[in-house]
Amino acid sequence: MKKGIDFIGVSAGAMIFNDKNELFLSKRSKKTSNERGCWETPGGSVDFGEALEEAIKREIKEEYGVEIYIIEQFPAADHLIPKEKQHWIATTFLAKIKKSQTPRILEPHKCDGIGWFKLNKLPKPLSIITKLDLKYYRKRFKK
Repeated sequence: MKKGIDFIGVSAGAMIFNDKNELFLSKRSKKTSNERGCWETPGGSVDFGEALEEAIKREIKEEYGVEIYIIEQFPAADHLIPKEKQHWIATTFLAKIKKSQTPRILEPHKCDGIGWFKLNKLPKPLSIITKLDLKYYRKRFKK
């Protein structure tokens, strides 16, 4: 049985901003389970018995080698991917990287690229959940 396909999956993501108000995005590789080639606010699935905040801190550390601190949790969202017949419930955390750390790709089979982007110059295509996160962020913070 596969999360998100045979049953609803649960995921946590992070909208990470730097001091220049640039957003950290990663590009999903061709080997990922969905939305291949899309840029996204990074995250991953929640393990059984794991709290959402623990899950996103673990995912960011495993995939990019940095520790984050949480500022705020966004409401849960329906991450429906009709083309791939997947259904996820996702929550995103507004976060920052702890001082003196630089993200790097530690799991190249999941990620083809990373970068910091101004909100008015985001790469395309963006993942479905990232579009939802940005909509909520702009509404919440009037940006």
